[in-house]
Amino acid sequence: MTLPATLDAAVAALTAMPAAVPVAGGTDLMSAVNRGQLRPAGLVGLGRVNEIRGWQYQDGHALLGAGLTHARMGRPDFAALIPALAAAARAAGPPQIRNAGTLGGNIVSAAPTGDSLPVLAALEAELVVAGPGGTREIPVSYLLAGRELLAPGELVGFVRVPLLHAPQVFLKATGRTGPGRATASVALVLDPARRGVRCAVGAIAPMPLRPLEAERWIASLIDWDGDRGLAPEALTAFGEYVAAACIPDPQGEEQLPPAVLHLRRTVAALARRALGRALS
Repeated sequence: MTLPATLDAAVAALTAMPAAVPVAGGTDLMSAVNRGQLRPAGLVGLGRVNEIRGWQYQDGHALLGAGLTHARMGRPDFAALIPALAAAARAAGPPQIRNAGTLGGNIVSAAPTGDSLPVLAALEAELVVAGPGGTREIPVSYLLAGRELLAPGELVGFVRVPLLHAPQVFLKATGRTGPGRATASVALVLDPARRGVRCAVGAIAPMPLRPLEAERWIASLIDWDGDRGLAPEALTAFGEYVAAACIPDPQGEEQLPPAVLHLRRTVAALARRALGRALS
């Protein structure tokens, strides 16, 4: 394993060894190796690259290092900055996972159950990718959807997240798929400056889903200049709108298999509760 001390050195090491895999906490990597899904020809360890292990403020955004661990993001000072991402970090699994797993690893592995992914999608975060030709920025949703791929020698160095200074919520439901592993999750953020609601549903598809029509509809009902309260019926309708958008069935609910119907109701409940908490 190569252990560079700077981001530039890590890029140089990956460029020199195109078949090598960057590794920070290694929680997802080792799981894939143990399952026989991955046999890396080499490893470039990022544990000594201090510049990606913290965060800084930049033009109304937080520039988060890809090496931030879930445990670090779960602390109160970070929670005051980006509450939904802190909540997702605290829900990421047992202490050994939270202490080792990193934000960048969660993004690059792109596991559907990655707790940070719907939060980053709802926040419309951008990735700062470092490579042999310098840095470039791409929306996190492009990488998760496979519309952008990391080129040889490239790695995610930072995540740029807008600081909304407004309510944001992350909720998830777990089942028997593993300790703390989500069967469905919802991230919801209010954006008063743009009078918008952004919602992303995780764990039910290969990438987080954004129910854009449901977002626009519920945003039109909120009194942004008043108390922002909504009737319980509106909250329920929003949850059902989100669930129907993410788990569609043109033939009606009675045609859905029981497991899918249960998942749809779970998503509806999570979306309803998330919006209610954000507005309260």
